[in-house]
Amino acid sequence: MEPQPPTGSSVWEGHDPGDGAIYTRICPVAIAGAGATGSLMGPPQTFWSATPPAPTIDPAQLAQQALDKMTLLGPDITSPDPAGKYIVGLPTWMWVTKRQTTYGPNSASASAGGVTVTATATVSKIVWGMGDGSTVTCNGPGTPYTASYGNQESPTCGHTYSRTSASQDDGKYTVTATSTWSVDWQVVSGGETGQLTAIRQSQEQVAIGELQVVK
Repeated sequence: MEPQPPTGSSVWEGHDPGDGAIYTRICPVAIAGAGATGSLMGPPQTFWSATPPAPTIDPAQLAQQALDKMTLLGPDITSPDPAGKYIVGLPTWMWVTKRQTTYGPNSASASAGGVTVTATATVSKIVWGMGDGSTVTCNGPGTPYTASYGNQESPTCGHTYSRTSASQDDGKYTVTATSTWSVDWQVVSGGETGQLTAIRQSQEQVAIGELQVVK
């Protein structure tokens, strides 16, 4: 501490100033939530020590720093496409384009005090909010649709609307894709390992119509 507490202060724990010194340590605390990750500084810890304490390297905190370096974005929604035509009762296929920043793998490293941690992030699942009250959980990027599939349901990630979006704002449903990133980290040259989680989200507006039979 600068300046050091006066002689007789309780923080000296009965020691004299010549016996050592009073130090203050502030440790970061990792935070995560609502799609955000980062760290806050915890409360200061004041203590006496006869010798300067060696800095403590927390690999988990370095992993968080590595995660903060990555550009992790919400899913790159390819379908449903706002320009597409979707019909009540017919299967809607959902899939995303796999990019380093939107699906992974995405890697970064952080170092301190001779310790280096490398973290690799990959999307483990995507939860689709279809805008009509339905949710669909997909454990992969989905299967791209081609005309050869006809009116089949998607084998990996799909939904069938039972009502139009005519009553919604602008006549469209808001489709929300929320990805869960699993971040595996390890200390370089062996040692501790662990895992972090990050949440990211994307949205699209899609119109769902219905076929009218004209007699």
